[in-house]
Amino acid sequence: MKTFPMFLKMDGRRVVIAGGGEQAAQKARLLCRTEAHLALVAPALDDELAALVDSGRAEHVTGPVTSGTFRGAALVFVASGCPALDAALHALATAAGAPVNVVDRPDLCDAFTPSIVDRDPVVVAIGTEGAAPVLARQIKTRVETMLDPRLGGFAALAGRLRGAVERQVPREGRRAFWRWAFDGAPRQLHQRGAEREAARRLKEAIAAGGAPDAATEGSIALVGAGPGAADLLTLRAVRHLQEADVIFYDRLVDPGVLELARRDAERVFVGKAVGASAWPQDRICEVIVSAARRGRRVVRLKGGDPGIFGRAEEELAAARAAGIAVEIVPGVTAASASAAALGRSLTERNVTDRVVFATATGADGQVVAGLADLARPGTSLALYMAVRQVPAIAAGLRAQGLPGETPVDVVAAATTGAERRIRSTLDRFTAAMDAAGIASPAVILVTVPKAAPAAALPLRRSA
Repeated sequence: MKTFPMFLKMDGRRVVIAGGGEQAAQKARLLCRTEAHLALVAPALDDELAALVDSGRAEHVTGPVTSGTFRGAALVFVASGCPALDAALHALATAAGAPVNVVDRPDLCDAFTPSIVDRDPVVVAIGTEGAAPVLARQIKTRVETMLDPRLGGFAALAGRLRGAVERQVPREGRRAFWRWAFDGAPRQLHQRGAEREAARRLKEAIAAGGAPDAATEGSIALVGAGPGAADLLTLRAVRHLQEADVIFYDRLVDPGVLELARRDAERVFVGKAVGASAWPQDRICEVIVSAARRGRRVVRLKGGDPGIFGRAEEELAAARAAGIAVEIVPGVTAASASAAALGRSLTERNVTDRVVFATATGADGQVVAGLADLARPGTSLALYMAVRQVPAIAAGLRAQGLPGETPVDVVAAATTGAERRIRSTLDRFTAAMDAAGIASPAVILVTVPKAAPAAALPLRRSA
């Protein structure tokens, strides 16, 4: 290790940025996140830097530049954009005894700018001693996915309560208290946006003299796994997977998604298929509630978005009836992923002004009645769980008066290695699906433009 990582207090300290263009502006943006006093050294400033001076956030230093210009600076950034001038400015700053960073010149740097993950007051800095800044940014991206965006707020709350903990929680119980605070209900509540409830739980525990029994602090998160590709998960979904004690997942969850989970998390397959379910819904509700009652952090991982044909309501009701904290984490739904795979939008100005999501298969396994009524002019109709119902869907749409050339797209296993796509029309897509051997999971997208032929307007309602 050739450099020593440390954090410097910047409140009121002088930081000099030598340069007046975009490179200097990039450093100024970074330093504006601190409470340092900025001095901009350049004959002229670009509009962004000039605005900082006008607002009083920085001062503009003009005139001859000497070593005195840099004397007393906590840091100096040299970013003139001219290699020869950068070297001269570096020499002056070094003579003044200031640590110097010269943009894109690691050989002239005493200090290196890290890639920063900012959850003030929690700050993570990643450095490569100037050898591989692109790698540092890649690592930063990975760390960003690991840390809750609200983490800084919770850390600040904990800091405000530290004095109360020292006064009211016995020394021998403090470690357990903070472990509960950061691993248990308070942080989980804060992550969901329930800041007041998190603070209330912490204050109640402090008043009681310590952390409550951990066995009462289980939770359930209904997490959307998205359409398949692991990199389409939300940051919140990844965080829940990395913190889960047990994960109950269904058959639509891609194995790559489970690779993002904590290595020692228990994984339980609760796959269901229409007409052949080894795990009926009431049994799934029973096992996830039972695990949470034992104080475990439970993730119920569902393909797509839990709130769209994901049977979320039953599981929410079971958790609430048991008094267990429950959260929904949205995911990318299959219709959105299918449209993206086709390189198209679900809506188009002057063509489609509404999107309808519908399931084609009811709880009894039969085709849902009235689907064709949804295919009105100006509609993109996305049909889920529809592969088994293709003949009935096609017949119903034709009976409603939709012309044979109505566009129909089918995407199976969107975003996965098994993805297949069919672009067809209403009068040909049944045969096209048979020929291609398309199987579930798949989404059928029917586009009914506003300018539908007269034969389709108005759509006749089925008896």
